[in-house]
Amino acid sequence: MSREGVLSRVDLTGERYTVEQAYVRNKYQVFENGELVLRAKQKLFRMREEFPFVDADGEPVFTVTAGGVLDIAGDYSVVDEATGETVAVLDKNFTLLRHVWQVRDPDGVELARIESRSAALEFLRGLSVLTAIIPHRYDITGPGGTQYGSIEGQLSVRDRYDITVQETGDAPREALVAAAIAIDALEGN
Repeated sequence: MSREGVLSRVDLTGERYTVEQAYVRNKYQVFENGELVLRAKQKLFRMREEFPFVDADGEPVFTVTAGGVLDIAGDYSVVDEATGETVAVLDKNFTLLRHVWQVRDPDGVELARIESRSAALEFLRGLSVLTAIIPHRYDITGPGGTQYGSIEGQLSVRDRYDITVQETGDAPREALVAAAIAIDALEGN
């Protein structure tokens, strides 16, 4: 898999993106340098979770789809809409105190881990709705623990956060950016 050009219809090779969620439901806008690059809206009343992402013109780019109807373990595929190929697989590792996701390529090779920073804060979020306003913070690391980037929530009325991805090793940057955007939606942040 090449490092660039993983997604056919959008260039997600930049280092910094801002994601804004709508006030009410899982609708997202993704900006790079103030310009809209992606939009997404969770499909409601589906047997399997599905998040289609479109570019600024409304053209389909990629879809995040659950592996099964009751996908407790968090097996999701990021599928390029132009080619139908899976560019990344997201696996949620079940833990009580942290949100931990493994990002794999379609062949099962680990590309990265996306993990919440504060176990105590995640525990409190699970106990009370009041702590939900505190922004989420995640680290994006490579298989050897190398820091690739971060997801930094901002304290705001609507969910807003920045995704920064610097060095990605052998992992395609576009797959990591797409995974980071999708994980917020899947976690219901």
